[in-house]
Amino acid sequence: MNTELLKEYKTIRDGGFGFFEQERGLIEVSGKEAVQFLNGLITNDVVKLEDNTQMSAAFPNANGRLIAVVRVLRQGDKFLFETEAATHESVFKNLFRFTFAGDFFVEDVSENYAYFEITDSKFQIPNFQSITFQKTSSVDYFVPKNAVEDFKVELEKANAIKISNQLYDVLRIENGIPLYGVDMDETTIVPELGLPELISYNKGCYIGQEIIARIHFRGHVAKKLTGLVFEDENAEVQPNDELKSPDGKNAGRITSVTFSPKLEKVIALAYVRYDYLPEGTRLETNDYTALVKDLPFIEQ
Repeated sequence: MNTELLKEYKTIRDGGFGFFEQERGLIEVSGKEAVQFLNGLITNDVVKLEDNTQMSAAFPNANGRLIAVVRVLRQGDKFLFETEAATHESVFKNLFRFTFAGDFFVEDVSENYAYFEITDSKFQIPNFQSITFQKTSSVDYFVPKNAVEDFKVELEKANAIKISNQLYDVLRIENGIPLYGVDMDETTIVPELGLPELISYNKGCYIGQEIIARIHFRGHVAKKLTGLVFEDENAEVQPNDELKSPDGKNAGRITSVTFSPKLEKVIALAYVRYDYLPEGTRLETNDYTALVKDLPFIEQ
């Protein structure tokens, strides 16, 4: 990590804050039958979503494998779905195909907004028109395109720094946030993400429910996304490197790697087989030893 990047990192981790602008999908769903249709498509229970509150969920396919992770915000009779750019089109298509089946309307409004992720979860601009989603580590704004410059002025007034792609990836991994196409994809079974807040096990039927429920009630996942902390601060490891147990058995694979300045260690996100998931378990790759660490690496 170069000097300038380390300076920006310390600003974020030592009480300052920054913003990261990226493409995200924003899809509006409405109609008298919206709740009924949505509850048949996603893993969480839309019935329990109150006005002006949000929930996380996943779109699974019929085999319980991941189409997308989303956040859902209810605004009166409307539901706003936000998701990564990589899964934007899949989410829209998955929703839109049901618009001919009843009172169910879907509109892609992504082009009307710019997306900013703010690392201070308490950051607010009074009386500013936007759509916000909350995370433990950030507050995320969909800002109307015609208000973007005014929004950036407010960020500048608050001394927010612009976060680069490289710094964002360090923070993302430290926060234990998986990225579609890197840490999860269409081969991932939803419970393998280790994000229990995505799933309601008490709601009615939805696509993929049988497999997801069977894993929960009758057994356990074969592997799960978790963290690794390498003992050697100079460990040279890469995504897709195989993990092995001390006795040489396959224990999983790495998906994302970075160096954490705060921990002064190389850290990684990885899918680890069930038997090796307990925190502190020792695993090996490329002659380097790592300890399994529950996510996130750094508590907010």
